[in-house]
Amino acid sequence: MLHDIQTVLSSLPHRYPFLMIDRVLERGELDGVAWVTCLKNVTANEPWCAGHFPGRPIMPGVLQLEAMAQAGVFLLSDAIPEGKLAFLTGVENARFKKPVTPGDQLRITARLEYFRRNLGKTNCEISVEGVVVSRADILFAVG
Repeated sequence: MLHDIQTVLSSLPHRYPFLMIDRVLERGELDGVAWVTCLKNVTANEPWCAGHFPGRPIMPGVLQLEAMAQAGVFLLSDAIPEGKLAFLTGVENARFKKPVTPGDQLRITARLEYFRRNLGKTNCEISVEGVVVSRADILFAVG
């Protein structure tokens, strides 16, 4: 099921320049595990390109983590009560395997490990053209 930018904007509190999800490609459940795959088009107009690094822009790892966190929040957007926000509380097992540069199209996948009470954890990865460039476990709290 494809969700366009309007659905993303209605599900996430983030806005430009900090919105890291352009589109949701798929969302589902397999063997009791909820998952979502999102898309982020990295362009040369990104605010970080001028300074990270001049002449050879590379997407900062922290922004890749933010993209993973936003995918996880979208995954749980139906379960988060209105007026509440999901806050990042931790990052575990983060690995950055290849640089992300303008022109790359990121496929961000988040799989729900657990969500109970107001705490959750997602297992996430980002790939470019089928190659994993980063992965992390993202922890959050709803409040």
